[in-house]
Amino acid sequence: MNQLHKYHKTLELDKILNRLAELTCCEEAAALALGLEPETSLGRVRTELEKTDGAFILSSRYGTPSFAKLHNPEIDLKRCESGASLNNRELLNIAAIYRQCRLLLEWRERCENVATMLDEYFDNLAENRYLENKINAAIISEEEIDDNASVELSNIRRKIRQNSTKARDSLDRIIKNNAKYLQDSIITMRDGRYVVPVKAEHRGEVPGLVHDTSASGATLFVEPMSVVEANNEIRVLMSKEQDEIERILAELSAECADFAESIRNNFRLIILLNLYFAKANLGASMRAVKPFVTDDGYISLKKARHPLIDKDKVVPIDIELGRGFTSLIITGPNTGGKTVSLKTLGLLTLMTMCGLLIPVADQSRISIFDKVLVDIGDEQSIEQSLSTFSAHMTNIISILEEADDRSLVLVDELGSGTDPVEGAALAISIIEEISARGSRLAATTHYAELKAYALETKGVENACCEFDVATLQPTYRLLIGVPGRSNAFAISRRLGLEEHILDRAEGYISSDNRRFEDVVDSLEQARQDYEKERAELEEKNREYERLNAQLNAKRKGLENAGEHEIERAREKAKYIVDKVRAESDALLNELEELRKQKEKTDVAELARRARSQMNGKISRLYDEANPVRERMGTNETYKLPRPLRKGDEVLVYDLDKQAVVLEEPDKSGNVMVQMGIMKTRVKLKNLRLIEQKNPYKEKPKSSTTRTIKSNAERSAKSEIDLRGYTVEEALLDLDQFIDNCVLSNINQISIIHGKGTGVLRTAVQAHLKRHRSIKTYRLGTYGEGESGVTIAELK
Repeated sequence: MNQLHKYHKTLELDKILNRLAELTCCEEAAALALGLEPETSLGRVRTELEKTDGAFILSSRYGTPSFAKLHNPEIDLKRCESGASLNNRELLNIAAIYRQCRLLLEWRERCENVATMLDEYFDNLAENRYLENKINAAIISEEEIDDNASVELSNIRRKIRQNSTKARDSLDRIIKNNAKYLQDSIITMRDGRYVVPVKAEHRGEVPGLVHDTSASGATLFVEPMSVVEANNEIRVLMSKEQDEIERILAELSAECADFAESIRNNFRLIILLNLYFAKANLGASMRAVKPFVTDDGYISLKKARHPLIDKDKVVPIDIELGRGFTSLIITGPNTGGKTVSLKTLGLLTLMTMCGLLIPVADQSRISIFDKVLVDIGDEQSIEQSLSTFSAHMTNIISILEEADDRSLVLVDELGSGTDPVEGAALAISIIEEISARGSRLAATTHYAELKAYALETKGVENACCEFDVATLQPTYRLLIGVPGRSNAFAISRRLGLEEHILDRAEGYISSDNRRFEDVVDSLEQARQDYEKERAELEEKNREYERLNAQLNAKRKGLENAGEHEIERAREKAKYIVDKVRAESDALLNELEELRKQKEKTDVAELARRARSQMNGKISRLYDEANPVRERMGTNETYKLPRPLRKGDEVLVYDLDKQAVVLEEPDKSGNVMVQMGIMKTRVKLKNLRLIEQKNPYKEKPKSSTTRTIKSNAERSAKSEIDLRGYTVEEALLDLDQFIDNCVLSNINQISIIHGKGTGVLRTAVQAHLKRHRSIKTYRLGTYGEGESGVTIAELK
């Protein structure tokens, strides 16, 4: 076995590839899966990962395309290219390849416009519906050709059926007339010919040819002379049938030879696509992702999980190596997860180099290497009659022969199996040698000397597998930067070992080692306190983010509600202003008409002033139509003529509302006022004093009253006919009619709208209902026009 393959097997890459092979559709795809080798080219690794990730994206969005179990057509294609004919099964396999090609292309069309690096494979697939349909139309199964495969075959089989019917009819008559001579009243076949079973003692009673005898000799299978000719014809036709079938198969085989290269290419592409979708499905089963890949030797795995451990039981670990330190020394108690951490690091590196997704969290980073060199376990020592230490050192020597700056070295229990002092010294020397060669190293150990060495040496870092002394259980978490403890005394104390034995044992530990362990204890306690505080902070941060999200949602809801109300107010105000403008225009137009008729200066002046006043009011109404306006944003600088006193009438400027001062301004410049039933505090700068004028000091202005008798008053009628009008035209004329009637002091009007469909009546009554000049309205009674007329009473 190749040395590198041995290391790969130690890290159990073969088990991952076996799981991948089980997800493929056929032997060829499985062989590709089992034959995957870790790539050492960064470009190739990234390309393979992109293809696998493309398959993962397509599968997660649209489901994995189905793949049929196909057979490699290479040998069959070579035979048909040389002129040989293929059998039913071989031709059906070629049709299955074209069918698979067609289904893949149809599936890809349903995937919208999601571009992936697998598109080059899909684009090169070439379907051939002509050959696929021709094979499927001719061949029903591996044993049967369809009757309609050719006209000649259809005719031959029709004749075979006719002669078979003729022979069976003849045999039925013989059975009916000679039943007493027959062993059974049945028709059977021997050598492709119809026969009847005749009792041996009555052989002469049924003339014909004997084709077979039963094992006991009591029954003879006789072909009666009356069916010999029919059977002969059937045999001749069956020979022709076989010749025609061979001709059809030869013709189909020749067509397959014409498309041999296309078939080969399609099969190759189908197998490759199947492999990438198998990789994607394997990644999905592991909850795996695509890591960021480099070749700079830096590894940073977040929440990495060993893929061969149950995903619901495995404890995720964080591993870092290659930035700030090139060697990682992992310590801790036995069964604490040290070896699993090494295998996880090595296996995930190899999986990435094979183009597989790996079970880590997002933002994980991994480096590829030319060699992954491993010494884990001593299973080979028994076969080679070596001690554990000898086997261990043999592996280390092999690793040192190959290690360079493009190598990842993983060593379990470095320097173990011999005297602890010598083993520790040897381990330190090996670490220095591997570091000098530029390799990345991760090693596990129990030696305290290696913990101290890692603390003191640049480029070497401690790590430990956490152990909960309270429960005597490992947590399997890997802690970078923290040296581990064996916890032997703590475990023994929890298990009940007498205290005086433990005290005596602790006395045998050197003072340096005791001080070192004390430092490790204090570091561990500080780390646990930090972890607890960090967890509390993270919980508080999550609660803050939750509350902040709720507040933002409420704020957005209020803003949306406010905008909705503002829009409603604006629309209502616009409707009121438009209505007032329409009414004022009608009135001013009438005044203008009066001026033209009377040609009096005073009337013209009255119309001009009325128009001016009305336009001013309309403009103010338009201003009020926008309820959200900046009244305080002008450059106007208003100064109160005197300090405000209790009881003063003021104008709240931004609201344009009058109010009464209840309290004098406070130190903050706020004034308590009452607007209607509402009491509130308002900024002093937002108030305008309303000065009370003495009514006795002002002389009333003289006024002149003119009575204008309008044209409307002279010619108004109390009835309007709206039949034939559109709704818009009718309502416009109705408004003018009502205004004329009001000016003419008419109390009741009749509106003729007709019966018809009722649309105009409904519109008229709805308009009357909201018209300010209408007091009541009703439908006409008998003699008034009934439902074709509406009678309205004016205010």
